[in-house]
Amino acid sequence: MSAATEAEQSKRRSLKPLSRLLPYVMRYRKLVAGAVFFLGLAAATTLALPLAVRRMIDHGFSAADSGFINNYFGMMAILAVILALASAMRYYFVITIGERVVSDLRRDVFAHVTKLSPAFFDVNQSGEIVSRLTADTTQIKSAVGATASLALRNSILCLGAMAMMIATSPRLSILVLAAIPIIVFPLVAFGRSVRRRSRAAQDTLAEASAFAGETIGAARTVQAFNAEGIATERYGAAVEQAYEAARAAIKSRALLTGVAITLVFGSIVAVLWFGAQSVLAGTLSAGTLGQFLLYSLIAAGSMGTLSEVWGELSQASGAAERLGELLQEVSQVAAPTNPVPLPVPPLGRVSFADVHFAYPSSISRSALKGLSFRVEPGETVAIVGPSGAGKSTVFSLILRFYDPVSGTVRIDDVDIREADPQKVRARIAIVPQDVTIFAATIHDNIAFGSTGATRAMVEAAAEAAQATEFIQRLENGFDTQVGERGITLSGGQRQRIAIARALLRNAPLLLLDEATSALDAESETLVQKALDGLMKDRTTIVIAHRLATVLKADRILVLDDGHIAEEGTHHSLIREGGLYAKLARLQFETGGSDFTAPASE
Repeated sequence: MSAATEAEQSKRRSLKPLSRLLPYVMRYRKLVAGAVFFLGLAAATTLALPLAVRRMIDHGFSAADSGFINNYFGMMAILAVILALASAMRYYFVITIGERVVSDLRRDVFAHVTKLSPAFFDVNQSGEIVSRLTADTTQIKSAVGATASLALRNSILCLGAMAMMIATSPRLSILVLAAIPIIVFPLVAFGRSVRRRSRAAQDTLAEASAFAGETIGAARTVQAFNAEGIATERYGAAVEQAYEAARAAIKSRALLTGVAITLVFGSIVAVLWFGAQSVLAGTLSAGTLGQFLLYSLIAAGSMGTLSEVWGELSQASGAAERLGELLQEVSQVAAPTNPVPLPVPPLGRVSFADVHFAYPSSISRSALKGLSFRVEPGETVAIVGPSGAGKSTVFSLILRFYDPVSGTVRIDDVDIREADPQKVRARIAIVPQDVTIFAATIHDNIAFGSTGATRAMVEAAAEAAQATEFIQRLENGFDTQVGERGITLSGGQRQRIAIARALLRNAPLLLLDEATSALDAESETLVQKALDGLMKDRTTIVIAHRLATVLKADRILVLDDGHIAEEGTHHSLIREGGLYAKLARLQFETGGSDFTAPASE
């Protein structure tokens, strides 16, 4: 076994991952203080009851003093009320802490994940990440709230009861203490198995959740291919695997609980037998034995509960470990310690200098190979080329979703690796071909990413994007909910909302993955008119799919296999008779197909 594997297994055998939650808990010291106070009060009240029982047996019954008995029963009733109130307040404080901590943890994990570079999402399923935010945090909520409270309460009761047992009868207590190692060692051994199997159960459940999220998100595709049965079978298999992993964890916990209770109560029965012999011999009073019996039951019950709580804490430890892994993920694209400021006012200049790049998920295959070009402020440059030539990669590098392997990408003459990524992206507006529409209102979708945008500004952007006409026909206008991924809108309508979003951003640099190729003629006309308005007075880089867009460009870059094969205007490139001329000819011959349709030869 490698050292790394041994270290990983050692980490999973401990509750150390739960220590990551301590800073979250300590944010709420007043709640913690309240929980500890009432928890201590409840434990002290519980430990006081056997003392009353002893005095009642030894003095009340022996003297046949009914008044003495009545007084002690009255005192026990008061103790019961105090115990009830303390337990209720303890529950309130600890559950509130659990809810508060988990809310903070979810927010922090989500905020961290949203800042990770796309390289992280290239190799991690979104459904699994969501599972960690939901199922794993639910486990932690239980641990920080009820489970941790039970663990602390029963630890206090167990230690307090043992201390009182020693004070009550040292001789009997020695026998109990001698039995503790026999009880503890099996609990530790079984606890390791519970933690390991709980982690496996959580991992398999996350995989099933990831597949479910992916399938539900593509429900129309699944139904279009009559693949409901296949999807159900695959999900059923994933759920069954998660069930088997959970059952294995449950078996370990059940065995742990059974062994613990058997050992605890078996040892106490043996000790009480010795105590009964002492009463018969006259060396121990009946009240003292009764007091010792109650304390031993409290200790045994607390230890039995601790065995169950240990299993739950082990599950929560696995969940905390998985969330900790997310929080420890480091973005491959990070802001420098002292970022270089971008010039003000912004220019909109872009340049690539000998850029080489390969995606982290396929490092052996280069997407760009020594790419160099320059786009001046206000210029419109079209990028064309066959599929896989590197066009979308250019956009990803400009947005600094990734960093080049070598070479530099500059915006306004500043190497973007030396600038704050958020400052860089603030100067860019993008209209993708595959528009992202959120399950929100049209107003919120247009205003997305433009903090502080007023209603008037949103409506003006919609008007400029040729979107007002269809928005006004909707029942609630700008307040209409559009459904998940904008399912209630047509392709052209989604594109115009994306254009309005870009207009509202009012950035000097526009990245346009031309969005008209899949639209009908009427929608294409409206979207193209909106795009013309958006491109005005901006530096624009267009991934061109249609000849009409290329004709409007100041310059055309023809990419092939990660480098610029040709550069010029439409007419000059046609005269050269190279790759661009071939792509243009194929588009005419196929009645307007995309430039990206043919593969390079």
